[in-house]
Amino acid sequence: MRLSFVLCHLSLVYLHSPLVRTSDKGQMTAKSSSFILLLMRILVVEDEAKMAAFIKRGLEEEGIAVDVAADGYEGLFRASSGNYDLIILDLTLPLMDGLEICQRLRHNHISIPILLLTARDSVEMKVQGLDSGADDYLTKPFAFAELLARIRALRRRDRAQVNLQLQIGDLLLDPLTRRVTRSGRPIELTSKEFALLECFMRHPDQVMSRTLLAEKVWNETFDSFTNVIDVYVNYLRNKIDRDFSPKLIYTVRGAGYVLRRPQTNAEALDHQS
Repeated sequence: MRLSFVLCHLSLVYLHSPLVRTSDKGQMTAKSSSFILLLMRILVVEDEAKMAAFIKRGLEEEGIAVDVAADGYEGLFRASSGNYDLIILDLTLPLMDGLEICQRLRHNHISIPILLLTARDSVEMKVQGLDSGADDYLTKPFAFAELLARIRALRRRDRAQVNLQLQIGDLLLDPLTRRVTRSGRPIELTSKEFALLECFMRHPDQVMSRTLLAEKVWNETFDSFTNVIDVYVNYLRNKIDRDFSPKLIYTVRGAGYVLRRPQTNAEALDHQS
């Protein structure tokens, strides 16, 4: 109740800020029902606390999980994890500016879409930002509806590049048709099981902690007193591992879970030698 009051108060105060425009009817945004925003995790790198809180609240109302970094070093550190679908990056930041963050991320082959958000509106600055590796540019003041539209556009572009079938061994997942098969046999999954499996298959051989799975699949902070993640992983194992070989999902004690690519015959021989 207290949190709801604080967020409501924040939105009423910030709607009068010159940095964000509302529509003619005074609405911050028209709610998007597009499935394209679901299961997204966005990093907002913004040093102005009110702006960061406003963006975070608006995105979370759309069902998006949001993390906030208040300076360039923290922003680069978080972005370098690769655990985000999009980065909203202010250009002017303490410790390290947005251009340098873009350059470093691209130099390290991190291809997460980047949307620059800044008060600078010169053509030269926009060109410099895009040439540094940003994918889009939004100038303050901005309408929140436009921010959402640009996020959807970047998401569509990103998904168009990754919407090919995911395959690990004989396990196939099609994000468009939401069809899953193993050894040619169709496997029926609930929406949460599908999201969990897609998360694993997009990060093969990477240990996924319960905290990370909670954030990516449930869009929630992990509660150490609940076993819901373990329960769903068990559901998934029963459907994709129990009647098949080799097993794909493994428990890493004290760390989380990992979906491992099965070894080829050549790799198995190399490992034995």
